[in-house]
Amino acid sequence: MTQTSWDRTFFSTSSAPATTLTHDTGLLLLRLVVGLSMAGHGAMKLFGWYGGPGLTATGKGFTMAGYPAGDAMAVIAGLSETLGGLGLALGLLTPLAGAALTGIFINILDLRGFGAYFPPKGVELEVVLFAAVVALTLTGPGRFAVDHYLPVLRESRPRYSLLALLLGVVVGFIVLIIRD
Repeated sequence: MTQTSWDRTFFSTSSAPATTLTHDTGLLLLRLVVGLSMAGHGAMKLFGWYGGPGLTATGKGFTMAGYPAGDAMAVIAGLSETLGGLGLALGLLTPLAGAALTGIFINILDLRGFGAYFPPKGVELEVVLFAAVVALTLTGPGRFAVDHYLPVLRESRPRYSLLALLLGVVVGFIVLIIRD
């Protein structure tokens, strides 16, 4: 029986162990689902897509939540979610995408509070998405990502990942401090 090129690509251990292939495929799936979900949330804020509120209503919501310059905060949050989500999905500048989304989740969790973990008023989904963002930032996007072709990120990923998460935490808390 002869092997097809597909068999050699996906089932051969000569080029890469199966665990590497499955690991990278799992990271790709996780990046796509989490990243595109976050980008969709950002598009809801920025453009009112997918039944979202759009900038004006989102800005009013930020103002009601005590943020100064609600309209500006709506733009910042929308861009952070959209660009961070797309960066995560593509595996492009993954540490920076993780930093943007980390700052967002710190503020989301503070606003939602920790009165309950499970729905209807819990933070279960937010915690799971945040954990996925942190995990992807720490592990890197895998080889099926744009970052795989950027040598500086490939060579120093652990350092950049930790610095990016620290940046996201610091900026997220600064935004919380300026909130009324």
